[in-house]
Amino acid sequence: MAEIIIVDNEDEAGELYARCVIDLVRNRPDAVLGLATGSSPLAAYRHLARHVRDEHIDVSRVRGFALDEYAGLDPATSQSYRSTITRTVVQPLGLDPHLVHTPDGGTDTLATAGRDYDRAIADAGGVDIQILGIGTDGHIGFNEPGSSLASGTRIKTLAEQTRKDNARFFDGDVDKVPTHCITQGIGTILKARHLILLAFGAGKAEAIAETCEGGISSFCPASALQLHPHATIIVDGAAASRLRHKDYYAYAFAHKPQWQEL
Repeated sequence: MAEIIIVDNEDEAGELYARCVIDLVRNRPDAVLGLATGSSPLAAYRHLARHVRDEHIDVSRVRGFALDEYAGLDPATSQSYRSTITRTVVQPLGLDPHLVHTPDGGTDTLATAGRDYDRAIADAGGVDIQILGIGTDGHIGFNEPGSSLASGTRIKTLAEQTRKDNARFFDGDVDKVPTHCITQGIGTILKARHLILLAFGAGKAEAIAETCEGGISSFCPASALQLHPHATIIVDGAAASRLRHKDYYAYAFAHKPQWQEL
């Protein structure tokens, strides 16, 4: 099963993620990072940027692949995930923007964009560390409930709740949120060598309980992390509140051997 770490706050979670990435980049300067948008990864990216700056880490060869992109949205607009990744990751870390990729959401290329993106990830050697958030319905990336657990990168129709959740990025107007996206599939995500999922707040408690302790089901896409050989789920106390075995998870992390990696 995944390792479940319960932390006090987002900063503690962000520090765990950042330390893991820094150790990776020191050993592999051309590491491949899987990148996510949304609010959950922001503290993680801030901590990572601070470590890169303070420890003078060379990230000039680090590569990145974003989880998803809206379909039909100009990548130059502020709400696009290309722009979001540039603001929250590329610029703060000082990455080479030519080495950071998002799926092509252009309407003229949608028919082949998914296959092309999966091929690009494979050609890069695969993702080393993939950061993930989780939706209130258990979605990861834009893999809504019912998504195939073997799916590759493809076009998906966004659920109404997801569009409502994301309306805050579109001046609060759900009608401005695109109805379709291109997203890495569950199968693509599971190919990453290490998955780190972050979740905070009571609103994520039910999804985290289903992900960690429920059955593996396409109706909770994040539950597929139970199938992964190296998945880490980092949550605060509120997001962990519905876990039945949270005391054990805390005990296991407190007694984790020094030689065992995150």
